[in-house]
Amino acid sequence: MTRSFSMTVKDVLRDAESKMKKSIDSLRHTLGAVRTGRASPALVEDLKVEYYGSEMPLNQLANIATPESRMITIQPYDQGAIKAIEKAIQNSELGINPSNDGRVIRLAIPQLTQERRKELVKQVKAKVEDGKVAIRNVRREAQDAIRKLQQDKAISEDDERRGQEELQKLTDRFQKEVETIGTTKEAEVMEV
Repeated sequence: MTRSFSMTVKDVLRDAESKMKKSIDSLRHTLGAVRTGRASPALVEDLKVEYYGSEMPLNQLANIATPESRMITIQPYDQGAIKAIEKAIQNSELGINPSNDGRVIRLAIPQLTQERRKELVKQVKAKVEDGKVAIRNVRREAQDAIRKLQQDKAISEDDERRGQEELQKLTDRFQKEVETIGTTKEAEVMEV
């Protein structure tokens, strides 16, 4: 009898692990948009562009490339979108002025000042903290689910304790991964 019930704890743990992985993926994606000294399509690909009355991500309107380490080129599929794309870039937090030749928009990525690097590190730390909070929220949900299983007599107290211990190990592993991702991104930002 206990065996099938402990499978329920495994289901809760599997679900928690899946959600924690999604939090990690989200953090990686978010940090990918934080500007470093290098050009990266991730800086602009999710930029929302007002196009024919609706907002669309830039990567659906144009081909984005990085031909050089400090240059992003954006080639719209429809030349009529150039003005809308330029406007979206100017209104973004990138702080980069686009230039175009009528067919291709070029973004020259300027060297970051030390002051700007420090501001970006603060942003990275805030996003990393958000990632940690997301993982703790997943842990709390899973803890509640395991407790409820025990309260409903679906599992024994020993199974509950083991489940909580496994959940904590899982949480610690993902918290460490968040830290590693954050430290790596901070180093990237501070790299001259």
